[in-house]
Amino acid sequence: MQAILNEQEVIRRDKLKEILELGINPYPAPLYEITHTAKQIKEGYSEETKEQYKDISIAGRIMSVRDMGKANFAVIQDSTGRIQLYIKRDEICPGEDKTIFDTLWKKLLDIGDIIGVKGYGFITKTGETSIHVTSFTLLTKSLHPMPVTKEKDGEVFDAVTDLEFKYRQRYADLIVNPHVRDTFIKITKMKNAIRSFLNERGGLEVDTPVLQSIPGGATARPFITHHNALDMPLYLRIANELYLKRLIVGGFEWVYEFSRNFRNEGMDRTHNPEFTILEFYVAYKDYYWMMDTTEQMLEQTAIATNGTSQTTVNDVIIDFKAPYKRISIYDAIKEHTGIDISEMDEDGLRNVCKQLHIDVDPSMGKGKLVDEIFGGKCEKHYIQPTFIIDYPVEMSPLTKKHRSKEGLVERFELIINGKEIANAYSELNDPIEQRERFEEQAKLMERGDDEAMFIDYDFLRALEYGMPPTSGIGFGIERLAMLLTGQVSIQDVLFFPQMRPEKS
Repeated sequence: MQAILNEQEVIRRDKLKEILELGINPYPAPLYEITHTAKQIKEGYSEETKEQYKDISIAGRIMSVRDMGKANFAVIQDSTGRIQLYIKRDEICPGEDKTIFDTLWKKLLDIGDIIGVKGYGFITKTGETSIHVTSFTLLTKSLHPMPVTKEKDGEVFDAVTDLEFKYRQRYADLIVNPHVRDTFIKITKMKNAIRSFLNERGGLEVDTPVLQSIPGGATARPFITHHNALDMPLYLRIANELYLKRLIVGGFEWVYEFSRNFRNEGMDRTHNPEFTILEFYVAYKDYYWMMDTTEQMLEQTAIATNGTSQTTVNDVIIDFKAPYKRISIYDAIKEHTGIDISEMDEDGLRNVCKQLHIDVDPSMGKGKLVDEIFGGKCEKHYIQPTFIIDYPVEMSPLTKKHRSKEGLVERFELIINGKEIANAYSELNDPIEQRERFEEQAKLMERGDDEAMFIDYDFLRALEYGMPPTSGIGFGIERLAMLLTGQVSIQDVLFFPQMRPEKS
């Protein structure tokens, strides 16, 4: 962290000392009664309603000040927006002592300070709804200067766009770029809409372990830690799937969880090592039912978040209105490469990868080779919501074999704007076959695949008690949030994305 104070930081600390010398507490007790917000006043005040705004108490951060001598204009910002203040010296200090105005207001307060204001609403000669201040209270002295943005006609412009600042100092970014807060408010609406959809249909929200003895439920490289009391290694979860399916075994018929997951892998515009997955599992359902349910949930969620089923990303309109296109992964590959790989073995797939200039390594089995071909040549073409269905069994170690298509499983991925948003199966509930699938993964691990699945013997034991026919799905919440808020980088839908430590 920065060890030497800059000039502005020194000045603000000197002002803090002067405030204390005046006998004013710059960090008073937290209770401050608020009767109105900036948005309520700006939207609700009029000549007809002015009686409702004759006793206003509001708090916010000073964002600008215009010194007019014995009167000042200022703008404060609360959680709902910005509003103008009008402060007159003789009304704030009606007696002989003008210290509060001349010293505290004009000399010792800074942009960024948080104040409480009492007064009444009025409209200026220029037509701007404002607060005529009768008293103010310093609630927090800001010691660190912030970038100053400008506002005109209610719109903030000249906003801070430096990514290093935005992601590392998100707290300041939220202050100076109000539209960033709007993004995260939309994300909350999105999550609430999903919860409502699931709860109304009988889903039960649950919590499962973050620290796991086996990183199961997905193919990914885990983070490893150590449990001192038990003297054993533990892993931050890469998925919660196997625990949710244990609950299906236990008798719950619909469970879901917003799971914070961790994968020790690369970072880019759609990947962060810490991310959120929504997974839910429903007994006595299959992947056809899950496709129908997914369409309904996402359409309703889009409308609840944005008021419409449509969203715009990079000037492209994406429509979440059901139904969505469905195409098998082999047909998708044939459509975009002209090559039918449906009957190929591992050597044949390696030749195709070479032909298509796709980099592969010796640790990759048939499933990963198919995945590389689809990811490299096909995925980017699916902009509107599309279900890619019926995967080869080698790609899906936890999935039930297809009821009518040899060598395939009942699985789909939902692709939107060229990226996977969800992954779903008719779940494998045969414990003998599941053990064989795990053993195949163990062989891949021996070949050097550090993303292959571990064998979870306790999960196999749970399956032996009997898991009913089940369908399950996992949604990438940040990727869905990117779509519904029109963002192109995952860092813009995470409050605090991972970054390298600051240089001292």
